[in-house]
Amino acid sequence: MRHFGLGLLFVCCQAALLLGEDSAVLDRWSKLAARYIDESPSLSPVGATGLGDHRFDSELDDVSAVGRERQREFSQRYLAELKAIDRSQLSRESQVDYQMLKDSLESDLWRLDRLQEWAWNPIGYTQLTGGSIYSLMARDFAPVERRLVSVADRLEKLPTLFNQIRGALVPARVPKVHAETASKQNRGLLSILDNMVRPELGKLAAAERGRLEAAMKLATDEVEKHQTWLEQELIPHAGGEFRLGLQLYEEKLAHVLGAALTRQQVRERAEFELKRVRAEMYAIARKVQRKADPAADLPLEPTEEQQQTVIVAALERAAAAVPPRDGVVEAAQKSLALTTDFVRRKDLVTIPDDPLEIIVMPEFQRGVSVAYCDSPGPLEVGQKTFYAVAPLPADWTDEQCTSFLREYNLRSIHNLTVHEAMPGHFLQLAHANRNPSRLRALLGSGVFIEGWACYTEQMVSEEGFLADDPLMRLVTLKWYLRTIANALLDQGVHVDGMKREAAMHLMTHDTFQEEREAAGKWTRSQLTSAQLATYFVGFQEHRDLRDAAKAKWGAEFSLKRYHDRVIDAGSPSVKFVKALLLGEMVPE
Repeated sequence: MRHFGLGLLFVCCQAALLLGEDSAVLDRWSKLAARYIDESPSLSPVGATGLGDHRFDSELDDVSAVGRERQREFSQRYLAELKAIDRSQLSRESQVDYQMLKDSLESDLWRLDRLQEWAWNPIGYTQLTGGSIYSLMARDFAPVERRLVSVADRLEKLPTLFNQIRGALVPARVPKVHAETASKQNRGLLSILDNMVRPELGKLAAAERGRLEAAMKLATDEVEKHQTWLEQELIPHAGGEFRLGLQLYEEKLAHVLGAALTRQQVRERAEFELKRVRAEMYAIARKVQRKADPAADLPLEPTEEQQQTVIVAALERAAAAVPPRDGVVEAAQKSLALTTDFVRRKDLVTIPDDPLEIIVMPEFQRGVSVAYCDSPGPLEVGQKTFYAVAPLPADWTDEQCTSFLREYNLRSIHNLTVHEAMPGHFLQLAHANRNPSRLRALLGSGVFIEGWACYTEQMVSEEGFLADDPLMRLVTLKWYLRTIANALLDQGVHVDGMKREAAMHLMTHDTFQEEREAAGKWTRSQLTSAQLATYFVGFQEHRDLRDAAKAKWGAEFSLKRYHDRVIDAGSPSVKFVKALLLGEMVPE
């Protein structure tokens, strides 16, 4: 890391000579950026491991009041130093990084002092404890023997961490749904020890193995002690409101979206798109149904009831092709080969050689989403990426499993793979992590990242993926409806007081989701806020950006050139990519 800081300074100074930056201002900025990259990982040792900074692999996060004060002082100090730098004297690339750092520091302070999730969201802590060991064992960044020593170091510190967690959480402020979800996730740490650590014990010398076994016993006892506290203290006394309310939600949305759109603008766009996409789906479904039954009554201008009936009937045909109950991961593997071949044949974007592996989602991560992409940190370019897929819960009934598999039918799994892997998250983050600015990679925008993945779903479909199968296009549009519903659901729940019945109607009726998918999303809408809006807003921004680039570049526009330029920019807010791509002023 320290060598990297010097490298950053050298690169920035060379760029200054070419771009005419003020050398004194550049020097201050370069040193500040290098120090931030060097110092910030120590605030979260577990996060640092995920980033690829392994100086703190033996440490755990300090989630006490002392640790929070350290974070506060850190952010305030860097903000004060940023204000002393004249941003206008920096190159456009550096202006983007400057603004990203400023926005991130301000957001950190807002979350710490205004949102205060540390006091009411126990899920962040279960992900912290599980991630502390998972991040050490998932990738081969060092010999396993060395990583196992770090595992022992962290396990021995778990009693302190769990005590800090119980001291930070205020049961009266914790929503019951958060407490219950944390209780389900807590023992996930033990499954990591059983599945990832225990099989490697034989590689250690006797003394080190004995120490690690003792640490695992200690960790097991501490997890069970914490489980008892969750079940007997936190859940019974959890009295918090999961809805953020208007003021907090709008503040959080502005931080998350980078003020791209207001809450009302998001709603208006989403409501417009909901009607437009349903109309497009009807046109496709009408052709599908007419082919199956030429005598069917299928008007060009249907009533709402006719539109609903015809789309549902066509989607039924897609839902009939499902993987077996235990075959979702295998179906995703086949889908990855198919989508990768398509992207390569169509030459849509440059594909790096980074390894990608499809895995069963670790237990401590389950309960929020069906799948996710776990890319290596920006300081470990080229390490393995994991496309994690959640297995069906063992306690689900046959009816619940059927509902889930109908939603994640074989065509849906193709779309899921496009989103999470190729050319979605995996490909985009592999490019972004190669951007020369490590600072930019550390501060990536979730709106850009999720928006890109949603953009690729529609782009791949429009470019002809399984073009001879109209049901594939229908399913892809259904997934876009889910993106639209996410945005409406998010603010509906947290601002408008949307109840479960209305939420389920939006999802199962208006956007054709199966009951299991909708039920899971209802839970997710309670556990998260503002994040569900990032998919729709990010998609809208990416489509708007492509339209602008196409208009400006004219005959020089090609999808591959455009895609490479966009994702090579790192993962800043789309507004920053637009400024860099089209030569516009960098927004503040």
